[in-house]
Amino acid sequence: MNPRLARLHAYPFERLARLTAGVQPPSELAHIAMSIGEPRHAPPRVVLEALERNHRRLDSYPATAGMPELRAAAAHWLERRFALGAAAVDPRTMVLPVNGTREALFAFAQAAIDSGDDPLVVMPNPFYQIYEGAALLAGAEPYFVDATPATGSVPDLASVPESVWQRCQLLYLCNPGNPGGALLTPSYLEEALRLADRHDFLLAADECYAEIYSEETEAPSSLLQVCLATGRKTFNRCIVFHSLSKRSSVPGLRSGFVAGDPQLIASFLLYRTYHGSAMPLPTQAASIAAWNDDAHVAANRRLYQQKFARVLPILAPVMDVARPAGGFYLWPDIGGDDEAFTQQLYAAQNVTVLPGSYLGRPGVRGNPGSGRVRISLVPDVDTCVAAAERIRDFINSHA
Repeated sequence: MNPRLARLHAYPFERLARLTAGVQPPSELAHIAMSIGEPRHAPPRVVLEALERNHRRLDSYPATAGMPELRAAAAHWLERRFALGAAAVDPRTMVLPVNGTREALFAFAQAAIDSGDDPLVVMPNPFYQIYEGAALLAGAEPYFVDATPATGSVPDLASVPESVWQRCQLLYLCNPGNPGGALLTPSYLEEALRLADRHDFLLAADECYAEIYSEETEAPSSLLQVCLATGRKTFNRCIVFHSLSKRSSVPGLRSGFVAGDPQLIASFLLYRTYHGSAMPLPTQAASIAAWNDDAHVAANRRLYQQKFARVLPILAPVMDVARPAGGFYLWPDIGGDDEAFTQQLYAAQNVTVLPGSYLGRPGVRGNPGSGRVRISLVPDVDTCVAAAERIRDFINSHA
């Protein structure tokens, strides 16, 4: 077997399962899972209807490049959502469907990394663990850049030594961030582009949470916007990742797309043709309907905003927690051992959260996730409120 497999860390949810194994929570309390970022809102009707109309198309092999209509729907959504302008994104050469951002973020590193050149892949810390696994299995070393309250919860690019940038082949960014929810400003993304130009590396922007944000006047920017603003009409060096899982609350559809530099898209398409990762035709039809409809996205976002409005007044008096600018996670500082907090909360209240240390790696100042937990506001509003009340009661009982 590939010896690089031995370098992979256990996935956070495997570690959580081990942490809670053998713990017996109160049987009279229904379990509330707040650990995994799996949207639980009802799927939009336009998606379900498109699936129903197209389910008989399972009798055909799909093309890896996807249906022209799907690439066009994705391109037009990008132009509409990020005000890129008409025809800014060529659906033939700048868009490629993928089976969710998770598999694409992993696969892109396999296609992009030259493992014979002692490469580094730079990524946030804390981070989505796919970035690390993708780097390791591509034959690169991950380099973690801390994102802490002191840096505004964004990766501190200025702290990265010149020697690291010289070895960097790929920089992963997440906007809005997971788990902290911070937004990357256009000026921040411009600096990342300048570094990429100076040191000849690629930029991969994970924008899967881009449609979930707290203030309607502060929607997250896209790397593609900054490319156009700085004269990069073909998005050179850049690729962005988008998904319907969070945007449309259909994680089981496994549907997304990548967009950006046509040279990167062409090479990634070649890789994916051999990888065997074409999207089924019924899924493509449902995806077209989803990308073409914005009304369900606004309704989905309002539900998350309502959850934050209901939950934060319950938790803020007992823990150090703030409303994030984007995403659907709370990332509170619990002022102690995050594993012990998670285990004891489950034992006392039958609520699962995720220890923050599972999402980070030790850096110069320790693991930036230690002493925090990630709380996913993915159940319905009333369940989120019930979970918050249980967390409050648990904290008060241990004060």
